[in-house]
Amino acid sequence: MAVYDLEEQERLDALKDWWAQYGKMVYAFVTAVAVSFAAYHGWHYYQKTQNEQAETLFQSLQKVAAANDAKKLSGAAQLLIDKFPGSFYATDAALQAAKAAFAAKDYAGARTHLQWAADKGKAGFRSIAQLRLAAVLLEEKKYDEALKVVESVNEEGYISLSADLKGDILLSQGKKDAARTAYQLALDKSDTRSPIKQITQFKLDALGVQK
Repeated sequence: MAVYDLEEQERLDALKDWWAQYGKMVYAFVTAVAVSFAAYHGWHYYQKTQNEQAETLFQSLQKVAAANDAKKLSGAAQLLIDKFPGSFYATDAALQAAKAAFAAKDYAGARTHLQWAADKGKAGFRSIAQLRLAAVLLEEKKYDEALKVVESVNEEGYISLSADLKGDILLSQGKKDAARTAYQLALDKSDTRSPIKQITQFKLDALGVQK
């Protein structure tokens, strides 16, 4: 038994020596893991709370939109953008406000919301915002600015729409040959089932054969 007691004591002494050397490191590691775990769950809780608050505000915005008051809708959208800029709801609100402003011929208001959506909105909607922004600039006869915006759209799924809009801008500038080239690109890139394809073809036919 004494032999076993001696071996046990040796193991305890070895453990004490190991703990004296590495104990602080173990505490540091455990603390780091605990902090990371808490931060991870804290961040997800924060995100969930933010999203719920943004959704509530968006529902209020929808009621304003139903009233067809572009000015109030713009204000409601800006409030949502200011409070929850990283949410999907902020991007959607900006696009809705821009559409209402455009319909009310408030082109400056439409530009403001679309520029934000194009620069800071959700990535999946930035090309849409850019195309709508270019359309607003075209309506304002700011052709050079409109061209610059539409030419910045390089997402594959929007090449046809951007080329068609570019054709409209160039045609408005009297550049028929360049417009014809843009419309042809729009046709080449468009899906056969796209309703835009027929409209683009009509525009191209109206221009006639290049001389």
